[in-house]
Amino acid sequence: MPEELVFYTNPMSRGRIARWMLEEIGQPYRTELLTFGESMKAPEYLRVNPMGKVPAIRHGNTIITECAAICAYLAETFPEKGLAPRPEERAAYYRWMFFAAGPLESAVTMRALGFEIPAERLRMAGCGGFGDVMNTLEMAVSGSTYVTGERFTAADVYVGAHIGWGLGFGSIEKRQAFIDYFGRISEREAYKRANALDDEAGKTMQAA
Repeated sequence: MPEELVFYTNPMSRGRIARWMLEEIGQPYRTELLTFGESMKAPEYLRVNPMGKVPAIRHGNTIITECAAICAYLAETFPEKGLAPRPEERAAYYRWMFFAAGPLESAVTMRALGFEIPAERLRMAGCGGFGDVMNTLEMAVSGSTYVTGERFTAADVYVGAHIGWGLGFGSIEKRQAFIDYFGRISEREAYKRANALDDEAGKTMQAA
């Protein structure tokens, strides 16, 4: 019997990234919907993720948290789906996945919270300035069709989800390179399925 995949999420969270990745790999999984500040902080879920945050997945007895880690784990665990990097793609794959998980996430979050790093203290911030982050992100998605070259990988799920979210909510600049890149990857059937599932889950939770 294959090990069960369980997906812990809330449809108004970063869980939408993990949902997209799950749909890309095409393996059966069970979804557990959690509420902010309630079931996410319940003792049962804190045994899954002591941070009390989503998403998380359980694969058999293995627990994985953090969106970038979930994407990388699923890509490597189901290599037949072709979403893990080939040897020549590894440098770009890890570079841009971790760039999105680090500088991009930090810079966008700080700006959304209204926090601007004083110019004289930028050297202390690992993410650097917001403009530098946007310029670097533009470079990542401009040189080729996908971030590792001409092949879609899990790095595109993670980087692309950040760009799609940022364009939708105005948390990143609406540069043409971002619009074009997200336009390419948002045509994938797995992305459309994931969005539909999360939208439906959101309606279910609101009605409960």
